[in-house]
Amino acid sequence: MTRLPCGCAAAHEFCCDGAPDSVRRALLAAPALLLARPAGAVEWRGSPAQGGMLVGRAAPGTRVALDGRNLRVGPAGDFVFGFGRDHGPHAMLRFIHPDGREDPRALAVLRREWNVQHITGLPPAQVTPDAAALRRIGAERERLGAARAADSALTHFTAPLAWPARGRISGVFGSQRVLNGQPRQPHYGLDVAGPVGTPVSAALGGRVTLSGDFFFFGELLVLDHGHGVNTLYAHLSERLVAEGEEVAQGQPIARMGATGRVTGPHLHFSLSWYQTWLDPQPLLPA
Repeated sequence: MTRLPCGCAAAHEFCCDGAPDSVRRALLAAPALLLARPAGAVEWRGSPAQGGMLVGRAAPGTRVALDGRNLRVGPAGDFVFGFGRDHGPHAMLRFIHPDGREDPRALAVLRREWNVQHITGLPPAQVTPDAAALRRIGAERERLGAARAADSALTHFTAPLAWPARGRISGVFGSQRVLNGQPRQPHYGLDVAGPVGTPVSAALGGRVTLSGDFFFFGELLVLDHGHGVNTLYAHLSERLVAEGEEVAQGQPIARMGATGRVTGPHLHFSLSWYQTWLDPQPLLPA
């Protein structure tokens, strides 16, 4: 099996090359952004960029919509939203305050450059799974999609994101490979390499919504953190928590492994807002 720099197998459609782009470096160096506001108005932290997640707070009772989509707003006024890897340059955030005042905010979404790598000469079996594997992959995508659709009232997403494991960064969000001329799905996560058995902790508090053994991801966990925010932990050697279990931020939930389509042990860590994959790296502490 062909080895790739991120430790994943060539057929793994979530691979990446591990080389951060200049925009990523700028995002990591920038402080959290707060919307300029008068006292008592709306604020948020995060960067309006492709792959970015923004966590906000408005006065209790405020209604919020992003591009016409109503957002869940918690009792304390907490809300969250994000932009996908290929989101366009504009977005409209609209607030309706408790007094009925409408407050539209036009956002400029920062465009990022993604590294696309072309690899040729791979055996066909490493590029296209057989029919039985494709059926399994399809069923697993449905299970994963259902878990990521969770829309709970939890508000663990308001806490700063914590590292689920420490180690060498072997893969970054947004990169893409073209294998034998066939574009693969972009890499929608952050890969942290380390020895098998390295502890993996919950990046945020939440509830386990999915636990299983998947074709690409191997041993996998998904946690719901509220308002559509969830994290995914893949290629595990051992899962320490079960579906439905409540976990605290920093609690050990698994051990790093090399299960699924990989060629070396690492944690594939993903962040998403509902079905939109987001980049966790700018949100993690240095």
